[in-house]
Amino acid sequence: MSSLPSPSSSDTASVPHAGPSRSPLHASAPHESGLKHTSGEAIYVDDLPAPRDLVTGHIVTSPHAHARLGRVDASRARALPGVLAVLFAQDIPGHNQVGPVIHDEPLLAEGEVHFVGQSVALVLAESADVARRAAALVEVEYTPLPAILSIQAAVQAGSFLSDPHTIRQGDPEAALAAAPVRVSGECMTGAQDHFYLETQASLAVPGEDGAVHLWCSTQHPTEVQTLVAEVLGIGRHLVVVEVPRMGGGFGGKETQAAPFACLAALGTRATGRPVKVWLNRDQDMASTGKRHPFWGRYDAGLDETGRLLALKVELVSDGGWSTDLSRAILDRALFHLDNAYFVPALQFTGRVARTNLPSNTAFRGFGGPQGMFVMEEMLNHAAERLGMDPAVLRERNYYGEAPRDTTPYGQPVVGNRLPRIHAELLASSDYARRRAEIETFNAASRWTKRGIGLQPVKFGISFTTSFLNQAGALVMLYTDGSVQLNHGGTEMGQGLHTKMRALCAHELGVPPERVRVMHTATDKVPNTSATAASSGSDLNGQAVKQACEVLRERLAPVALGLLKLDARNESLARGVVFAGGEVSHPARPERTLRFAEVVHTAYLAQLSLSATGYYRTPDITYDRDTGRGKPFHYYAFGAAVVEVELSGLTGEHRVRRVDVLHDVGASLVPSIDVGQVEGGFIQGLGWLTCEEVLFDAKGRLITHSPDTYKIPAVGDAPEDFRVALLERAPQDNTVHGSKAVGEPPFMLAIGAVTALRHAVSAFGPSGTPVTLASPATPEALLRAVETARTGR
Repeated sequence: MSSLPSPSSSDTASVPHAGPSRSPLHASAPHESGLKHTSGEAIYVDDLPAPRDLVTGHIVTSPHAHARLGRVDASRARALPGVLAVLFAQDIPGHNQVGPVIHDEPLLAEGEVHFVGQSVALVLAESADVARRAAALVEVEYTPLPAILSIQAAVQAGSFLSDPHTIRQGDPEAALAAAPVRVSGECMTGAQDHFYLETQASLAVPGEDGAVHLWCSTQHPTEVQTLVAEVLGIGRHLVVVEVPRMGGGFGGKETQAAPFACLAALGTRATGRPVKVWLNRDQDMASTGKRHPFWGRYDAGLDETGRLLALKVELVSDGGWSTDLSRAILDRALFHLDNAYFVPALQFTGRVARTNLPSNTAFRGFGGPQGMFVMEEMLNHAAERLGMDPAVLRERNYYGEAPRDTTPYGQPVVGNRLPRIHAELLASSDYARRRAEIETFNAASRWTKRGIGLQPVKFGISFTTSFLNQAGALVMLYTDGSVQLNHGGTEMGQGLHTKMRALCAHELGVPPERVRVMHTATDKVPNTSATAASSGSDLNGQAVKQACEVLRERLAPVALGLLKLDARNESLARGVVFAGGEVSHPARPERTLRFAEVVHTAYLAQLSLSATGYYRTPDITYDRDTGRGKPFHYYAFGAAVVEVELSGLTGEHRVRRVDVLHDVGASLVPSIDVGQVEGGFIQGLGWLTCEEVLFDAKGRLITHSPDTYKIPAVGDAPEDFRVALLERAPQDNTVHGSKAVGEPPFMLAIGAVTALRHAVSAFGPSGTPVTLASPATPEALLRAVETARTGR
């Protein structure tokens, strides 16, 4: 980054006013690390220069899904040259717990192991090769115990991690009994691996007085700080967690980065030396949790026109062996079962099952996709039963004016943009003409069929755990007019730092290149929430804005003095303009000051040139017992039209075209938001069509590497991909009118399932019901086609 010298006597002279420069806010811009990503200059945890005497930590894991721990013997491993220590649960000086909410997750196993890949011991050695060889020499005796490996088995065994959570409205039983049309069924959604490019990695360096500094690939630095302190038995003030950047997170590093950071910190305590714990791809996929699989059962009542009258849904998620965030994820699934639709009478019930699999965790959408999928499958089922275009049925059930504007949990849907999005998207995508052409094509094509589907999304924005809706920032000015920006959000490739730099530059009126976004660190901004729930820009943006406002208020009287105006006049101070690296006032239109000049003068006047900002989202409440409250600050909306082509001979399909119209409010940086919409859709497409997580009968992960687990590649992307952001749509009570964008586009990919069902149905007689498993792999699609063709 360029830097300017401190102002000299010539720098302090006023210059002619050239007019305000264009703000970087609401303007497209490159990702702030984009060039570094492509050139290889971007620094991740594993790229940091190795500290002197670096030690490698290697984890010994359980080969059993459920077993009792017996004798352990590490003598052969400890005798290997280069091995410094082998640690077990009894070697932990503090608490052997890393459960983020419920303390049911030991860092190193005690008494029993509960899934294949659970951490049992930590080997510390001079090199990765020695550590691996030593780990193979650690002897652990196991007595296998019965294991539960599916939701169905957990339900039968009564194995649960939560009590039922119920949301109820009206009298669904009576409404169902009276409904002219009744549809019922079951559906499953599978797991999904986060498959971030950078696997879990942590580097711990010991400091003075028992302190430890960690560089960690985590979405939640404060949680890592908290758990490291508890594991070591020290105060949090002795732990600093720093995040340079992540090579992807998607929720997989919200809670599940912490155990590996704790192990690295534990290694520094045992050896007095820096320790790195890094997982290769196979280790990462085998040991970490996935998106929660969900089983859903629905019973719906509609009238003859397709309008919903009543709906009962039962959900059970697979939480894996420990609680992690499973309860909150189930809650969000229940909150999003309604998606975009008003249901007069309903009962939604959910529960988390406990299995002997890795503990499932946060993933983009946080349960919302799994809840929405059940509703959308029910609507597809109903449309097929009624012989209706599913897009027409969906539109007929959108939230509308009172009394059809209130969610099952009692929150009104304010500012509903779906009717507008629906109309604009169907027109821009030419939906009606294309659907008619598809019917003509299918009638003439025996072995290849096409389908088209519309998918609307209404997604609530906020952490549903209310106290997490807070953020802080620290902005520092230097006397040359350059800026360092610290905020509590983490950068995982999503462009948060790009947005925060643009926002800070706008608020201070400086060019973006004069703002440096620093590594996220707990010694700069304390007690932060995870960068999750699509709230990174909402929360941190407000905090950055407030910090910049404090600095402008301090600088304004200084500028008035330099402009020979009354520095004590508060009304005049409010009129000071910061823009384009300059400071001016309408009362002196002929004169402009350099921003650096004003900052330097403030320093000489002994004014503080740093400020903190803080923001908390107002009025977020929810009563779990009553199933009522306001869990969201606002809703994001969007819709997609998806067209597919399906081979009836192989079950393979391709996505021909996708049209998206998405509501991001007044986008802070449109190019970043478009990228998020595109990426979210493709990741959703992977979950629903090709990413199949498989375990064997002993609970061992089969799909543990790219050769057995298929994520979407370039060839799977739509041939024609059109993304538009809804125009003229600023949002009230958010930072500069913007809306969250990280998670909502993920659910737009459910439209691919509707399109595939349309194509499958074309292989059978008119009105053929479709049975399609999820994910809709070629095998699943071929089975669905055969069922449609033969009726078996």
